[in-house]
Amino acid sequence: MSHFLNWVATFNPLVQIVLVVLAFLLVIAALLFFVEIAPRSGRRYTIIRLAVCISVPLIVMLALGSVLWAAAIAAVLGGLFFILDYRAKAGSGYMFQLVGFLAPAVLLLAVGLIYPSVKTLFDSFLSGRGNWVGIDNYVWIFTQPEARRTVLNTIVWVLIVPAVSTIFGLAYAVFIDKSRGEKIFKVLVFMPMAISFVGASIIWRFVYTARPADQEQIGLLNQLVVWLGGQPVQFLQNSPWNTFFLIVVLIWIQTGFAMVVLSAAIKGVPAEQLEAAELDGTNAWQRFINVTVPGIRSSLIVVLTTISIASLKVFDIVRTMTAGANETSVIANEMYTQYTTFELGRSAAFAVILFVLVTPIIVYNARQIKKQREIR
Repeated sequence: MSHFLNWVATFNPLVQIVLVVLAFLLVIAALLFFVEIAPRSGRRYTIIRLAVCISVPLIVMLALGSVLWAAAIAAVLGGLFFILDYRAKAGSGYMFQLVGFLAPAVLLLAVGLIYPSVKTLFDSFLSGRGNWVGIDNYVWIFTQPEARRTVLNTIVWVLIVPAVSTIFGLAYAVFIDKSRGEKIFKVLVFMPMAISFVGASIIWRFVYTARPADQEQIGLLNQLVVWLGGQPVQFLQNSPWNTFFLIVVLIWIQTGFAMVVLSAAIKGVPAEQLEAAELDGTNAWQRFINVTVPGIRSSLIVVLTTISIASLKVFDIVRTMTAGANETSVIANEMYTQYTTFELGRSAAFAVILFVLVTPIIVYNARQIKKQREIR
């Protein structure tokens, strides 16, 4: 791809546009061939397949000047036509259609996910200059106090934010369910979700802002502290409490998401079950624990896992409010910091650790979804 783009760049801009459009049309034509033409039976389509098996290797040989590459591609094409067409379990041509439709998605996954993941894992064993250092980057992370603090802060985020956001969202959903003004109350709580993380961070940074005691306070919290007779507090500088003040921002944002999802799930709990529990003499709390919560269990899992992943990869809030200063850094922020200081190996090692932390959550969520499908 890079060679093609470099070759295109040597032409006039107008010619570049034409070449890029032609390349795009060729890709579309190839997909249509595999999906529409290749699977069909008949002499005409057999001749077309034969022409493709001959012309494509010929073009490759002329372009690359290599008979070996042309022979290899011819063998691959012939093998694919034979295996996919004649050994398809769902009939002739089925595998052609399957491969044709899945190829773009598989290609995007390979280029955008699999290759970067493998490269990041490999880079984590290199130094900033590209020399092989083995596990030294991981040893550095777990032996340096600042790096250990970064990992610990990330764990604190993922333990507190999902639990608190889900509890607040669930409580709010239960209390306003079927109440007057329910839509207005939901909009008010969900509104922070419409704000970007950077925008929310700027808002809360002004809330936490502290000025000297002899000056007028512009931060809401410090103004309240002064009115109550106290001294301005540096909320974002006092460790470890500054991390918790940052966590408040994400809780403020994610509570609306939890409330909306759980509110919809609560409305889906069968009214007959609640009525039956009420007739059995249970109170509101018992009905909530024994009927409502089991009925919305799948939604609770989705909310918890979604917010947990968001907490693990949080970056905008920390970067905007403190840039990781005063022991507030998290893994995603430290990845960026190490990268900008040309410590590419350490940055990749942090990325691998983040991947390892996210994986159990994703696996658990996938297993729960599988169990729900089996029950249905």
